[in-house]
Amino acid sequence: MANSLHYKSNLRDIFFNLFEVFEVQRHVLGQGGFAHLDEETMRDSLKQVAKVCENEIAASFVEGDRTPLQFDPATGTVTLPEGVKRSIHAWFEGGWHMLEVPTQLDGVGAPPSICWAANEMLVGSNAPVAFYAFGTFIARIIDELGTEAQKKRFVRPIIEKLWGGTMQLSEPQAGSDVGEARTKAKHVEGDVWHLTGTKCWITNGDFDAVDNIVHLVLARPEGGKPGTKGLSLFIVPKFLVNDDGSLGERNGVFVTSIEHKMGIKASATCVFEFGADKPAVGYLVGEVHDGIAQMFKVIEQARMFIGVKSMATLSTAYLNALAYAKDRVQGADLTKIMDKTAPRVRIIQHPDVRRMLMMQKVFAEGLRALATYGAFIQDQVELAGGHAHDEAKKLTRLNDLLLPLIKGYSSERVYDLLNSSLQCFGGAGFTQDWPIEQYIRDQKIDTLYEGTTHIQALDLIFRKVARDGGETLMALLGEITATIESDAGGEQLKAEKEQLGKALGQLQGILGVMMPRMQESLYHVGLHANRILESTAEVVIGWLLLKQAIVAVKKLPEAGEADRAFYEGKLAAVRFYAKEVLPNVALHKKVIEGGDLALMELPEASF
Repeated sequence: MANSLHYKSNLRDIFFNLFEVFEVQRHVLGQGGFAHLDEETMRDSLKQVAKVCENEIAASFVEGDRTPLQFDPATGTVTLPEGVKRSIHAWFEGGWHMLEVPTQLDGVGAPPSICWAANEMLVGSNAPVAFYAFGTFIARIIDELGTEAQKKRFVRPIIEKLWGGTMQLSEPQAGSDVGEARTKAKHVEGDVWHLTGTKCWITNGDFDAVDNIVHLVLARPEGGKPGTKGLSLFIVPKFLVNDDGSLGERNGVFVTSIEHKMGIKASATCVFEFGADKPAVGYLVGEVHDGIAQMFKVIEQARMFIGVKSMATLSTAYLNALAYAKDRVQGADLTKIMDKTAPRVRIIQHPDVRRMLMMQKVFAEGLRALATYGAFIQDQVELAGGHAHDEAKKLTRLNDLLLPLIKGYSSERVYDLLNSSLQCFGGAGFTQDWPIEQYIRDQKIDTLYEGTTHIQALDLIFRKVARDGGETLMALLGEITATIESDAGGEQLKAEKEQLGKALGQLQGILGVMMPRMQESLYHVGLHANRILESTAEVVIGWLLLKQAIVAVKKLPEAGEADRAFYEGKLAAVRFYAKEVLPNVALHKKVIEGGDLALMELPEASF
């Protein structure tokens, strides 16, 4: 039977992506702002992260799900289960939050690719604990966007005193439609404002493992424009912070209730009231009214984080299912099913179990490759001097293009595939003796967090493709074409290249069909945007699996026994994906070509 130490990391595949496929030791480590870092140090750090995640962080996975949070409405405070607090402290006491902190703030200053690899293991082992560590990123945002006074007041205290942090957008009447926000801000003096209003669905809004929590809150200044452009961003601490960094009095921002949810129960999802009984003091970030653009820096990080969370959940679910399938004896071999005396076999010998396992494997590894590719692009942006620099603009647009694939497609696909993880366990998977049922409940939120799947699809089409005339997407598809047309992989990968080439052509056909239809009615986009997101992601993932297989072909001749099995698994993965997944793109194209607007014309009474 399973216990709370459920988490199985996949360091071998993480290292394969980082050091064999993308070769960060050549292209990132030792370069520019990462000149102080080397491969050996980063490998050792990630090994240590895996160890703490598999043990101390994973230890409270079950406790956090089974032990309810305690909410005190009189004080607006949330008390966590003791085990969850121990897991949070284990992460901070190990100093692992410092990986992402820049060197000028005495952090490690690791590149995004390394940080996201560490985050994969943290969020895969215990998602609520990962959420509670969000304060470090909030400090980085204030350090980037705040005034010097704001930086002095908040940045180092958050990092050094391990304060929490949240992002606050949603309101009861304004979930996805952030522009409808009604929380108001009244100017007092300088960068000081008083906020009034209600925010809801706030992840980890309050918890008792830290001394303070710093909220980034979108609010509309009095007289501000309607819609998102009229919103500004404010730093609103739970406790006010004195000039010397010490804590002052309680601020007028209080939790009024917490949500009762189907999953991630250890994460306190809160409703907030601002300025009800006393002023809620907020500081205008950077003393500029540019709230939605500023908050998008947080939103994009959160979207990447949720995509990585989904991928990490599938990875550990697959590895748990694989271990079970190698151990569980049930039934005879299918070729001997009529022989009642035939020996019973382990279920990994059954064809359908192998099919389910391989489908999980190709996506666990394919989605990891997709996230690592996105992180590697972020590395290049930082090496080029950041998003504002001209040489980084193309890279930034590519990163932006990948985000809806990483978040939207990953979260949707993983929810489907976790059913296969559970199915491998048979009836045992439906019980709480094994972690899969909790994985499913904890992961479902990922398709809803930070913009639903359809919002991600619309973002891909309108903001990431149409806005630059398809230039960024076409450049990416050009890279895929170059890989297909190259000699890399030789005859061993000829069939897979042909299949990927067909899928690429079908994706281009989908785009060709949709462009003129967008002029006819945007309802066409609304009806088929998810298929476009899926098709784009499946082609890109197919390309990344092919690139992995090309590396495997090179490495196989000199590989030892363990590495040989690993590389052969990479060849098997791309071959399975080419046959079982890439044909989906042709189906999507056929459905889109035959689409019409009949559904939008159907009377509501007919539903």
